[in-house]
Formats: sequence, structure tokens, C-alpha cells
Amino acid sequence: MKIEIVTPDTTIYEGEVSLVQFPGLDGSFEVLNNHAAMIAALKEGKIKVIDSKKATLFFDIKGGVVEILKNKIQVLAE
Repeated sequence: MKIEIVTPDTTIYEGEVSLVQFPGLDGSFEVLNNHAAMIAALKEGKIKVIDSKKATLFFDIKGGVVEILKNKIQVLAE
């Protein structure tokens, strides 16, 4: 899957990933390859990313929105 995490100022991260965990408004959720299309609101917390090399990365956000469509994840974060 491809992911892009952007803020109003910059792109925080862009690359290939195998798993992403998000802090959703109703609780955290994970996205794997071939996930169903969805849009979700995010609350303050950490986005956990496991990249294609199996490295685990964390990104702090204050909230935002995520769109998942055809193995592409786009995060608009604060």
C-alpha cells in the first residue's frame, strides 16, 4: 500500500507500507493491504506505520481525516 501523511505545512511521510494503525474518533483501527474503501475522522494521538522494510514508525497528530481507496491511504493531519 502507499501512504501519504500531510499537514497544512508539509508532507510528513510518503512511502510503501504493510500496516497502518490510526487513532479514530471511536477507537483505534488498523489498515492492511486491500482494505475496503473508507473515510474516517481522526483524534489526537499517534499514527503507527510499519513500512515495507518492517520498520515501525510513529507520527504524532492533533486530529485529521484519512481516506483509504484502492491501496492508497491519504491522511490530512493537523
